[in-house]
This record gives sequence, C-alpha cells and structure tokens, in this order.
Amino acid sequence: MFGYRVPAPDEAMLISGGRRGLGGAPFRVVTGHGKFVLPVFRKTRFLTLSMCEAEVTETCVTRQGIALHVRAVIAFKVGNDTESIINAGQRFLSDQDQMSVLTGRIFAGHLRSIIGSMTVEEIVTERQKLAAEVLDTSKVEMAKIGLIVDSLQIQSIDDGEVGYIEAMSAPHKAAIQRQAQIAQAQATQASVEAEQVAARNQAEYARQTAVVRAEYSAEVDRAQAQAAQAGPLAQAHAQQEVLAAQTELAQRQAELRQQQLVAEIVKPAEAEAQRIKLLAIAEADRMKIQAEAAASYDRVALDRMLIDQLPQIVKEAAGGLAGANVNVLNGADGLGEIAAGLVSQGLTILDSVRGNLSGADPDGRRPGDEVKNLLQLQAKKDEKKNDGPVDLD
Repeated sequence: MFGYRVPAPDEAMLISGGRRGLGGAPFRVVTGHGKFVLPVFRKTRFLTLSMCEAEVTETCVTRQGIALHVRAVIAFKVGNDTESIINAGQRFLSDQDQMSVLTGRIFAGHLRSIIGSMTVEEIVTERQKLAAEVLDTSKVEMAKIGLIVDSLQIQSIDDGEVGYIEAMSAPHKAAIQRQAQIAQAQATQASVEAEQVAARNQAEYARQTAVVRAEYSAEVDRAQAQAAQAGPLAQAHAQQEVLAAQTELAQRQAELRQQQLVAEIVKPAEAEAQRIKLLAIAEADRMKIQAEAAASYDRVALDRMLIDQLPQIVKEAAGGLAGANVNVLNGADGLGEIAAGLVSQGLTILDSVRGNLSGADPDGRRPGDEVKNLLQLQAKKDEKKNDGPVDLD
C-alpha cells in the first residue's frame, strides 16, 4: 500500500520527521511490524540488527616484556532494545560499516591492556580467561554505542622470532614426542603380539584341523576295518555257537552215558557187594555160633573128664603120701586134716580149671591147657607105673 513501510526481520526502521522518538531521539524506532509513513513529510531509514564481525590483529607486550602478536575475532550486533537501536542509529546509521572498525579498535585497546597484566604462560594456557576479561572490560563501553558482543575468540598468539613460546613448549613437545614414541612402541608391541597371537591361533587351528582330519581318517579306517571283519567275525561267532552247542550236546551225552553206566554196572556191583557183605556177616555169625557151641561142648567134656579124674588125682596125691615120712602129731585128727586137705586141693584144682575155661591167658594158651597138661603129665606117670597108655581125651 502506498506509504506503508515494513522493516525486515533483522532490521530496525527509523522514521524521522514529525514527532520525536523515545527520550527525545530525532526518530522513531519500528521493529517487527509495518507503519504508514507520509511521503515527503516523513523519512525512513533502516539499521541492520544482524550479526557483524570484527577482526583484531594487535601486537601486545606481556608483563614479562615479551611482544606477542595476537589475532582475535569479535562477533557483535546492535542490541534489540530501543535504547541500543537509538544509540547505534545516531552513531552508525549513515555509515554502518564503521561499527566493525570501531569495535575492532575498542577491543584492540582492551586486549593490550589485559595482556599487559598477564604472563606468556597464562596467555597461552588460559585463553578463555583472557577472552572473558576483555569482554568484561569492554561491555560497558560497547553498550554506550548500542552494541552487544556475542563472542570473542583468540585466534592465534605468536611471539615472532623470540622463540619463547616454542621454548616453553619444548618440554611438552619432548613429553609428547616421548609419549608418542612410547605409544608407537606399545602399538608396535601390540601389533607384534597380535601377529604372534594370530600366528599361534592359526597354528592351533591348523593343529586342531589336522587332529580332526586324523580322527576322521582313523574313524573311517576303523569303520572300513570293522566292515571288512564283519563277515569273518559273524562266521567265527556262528562256528563258536555251533561248537558250544556240540560241546553241550557231548556233555549231555556223557552225563547220560554216566547215568547208564551207573545203572548198568555200579548199581549191580554195589548190590552184589552188599549181598557178599551180608553173606560174610552171616557166615561169621554162623562160625561164631559154632565156635561158641564147640567151646561149650569142650567145657562140658573137660568138666566130665575132670570129675572122672578127680578120684584118681586124690588117689595119686594120697599115694604120694604113702611113701613119705610124715609125722602125725595129733593122731586121728591130724590124719583127718591131711585127708581133708587132699580133698580140698582136688576141689581147688577143679575150680581153677573151670574158671580158666572162660578165656585164654596172656601167653595165648587156651583155657584148660594147663590142667590138660597136668593130666597128660599124670597119665605119663601112670603109664610108667602101669606100663600102658592112659587116654586123657
């Protein structure tokens, strides 16, 4: 629409003519919206609000008296508030490029001031501290001209041909080089160890592969050998079973034959032996009975013979007394005693003979042998007297 003006998003529209602006400013500030501007009676100008850049390259002397060449970059812009826009518009509206030039000069002065109070070591190692101090000291001054600083970056610090910074960095360089060499050596060692481990792993894998192959080959050979032996083994097992069956059959036949022999020979022989044994026992019993009967008969005959010979024994004893010179002291009583003694001796001899008939003496003589001998002796005497034999049996 004719007479309606709108500023860009990064611009501030300054309208001069007519009423004065805020705080007695010679223009009114419009940002973010449009406004009707009467032609001829009003005049509009635009002030950029975008980011601007200023570069500073300055030679500064440190507290140690060492000259340093410092290069810094400042990022700044016009403040968004109306007061900052008015201050910047009054100073840079006609030549807005001067904002970068003036900002560079302001920061160069503050940079020399701050570096002059620091050592090279502090400047090199604490660049962020240097930038913060420069920003703090320039903030008020920049606000007066309507500018705000977004950042300050120290790009480079160089001492030229002095070599102070290089000498200061020499120990660090040596340490870094040493660390680099150590790291390189460690890396080399690790690489060698890795290669050795890889070689061992390959050798182990090759060994395991060879072992597995050998096992597979042995298993195949074993299976082939078993397959080749299967037929003979089966035949041998069959023959072994046949032999076992034949052996069992032979054993059964031998047992059967043994049973037959027992039934045919042993049992009859045992029966015959038992029969012979019984017959022998019966014969022994018969002979014993006969011997006992004979012995009994002999005792009866001997008793009879003794009884028959007893008067003769007494007679012979009395005859022996006839030729003897015997003195009888007590007359008829003495003769009676002698006669009684002769009879008693005969009876004693008879009892002794009867007692000995029951068994043999220790010399093996039969019962009655002693009496028989006496009788035989007496018979011989009688034979001599009578001139004839006497039968004792």
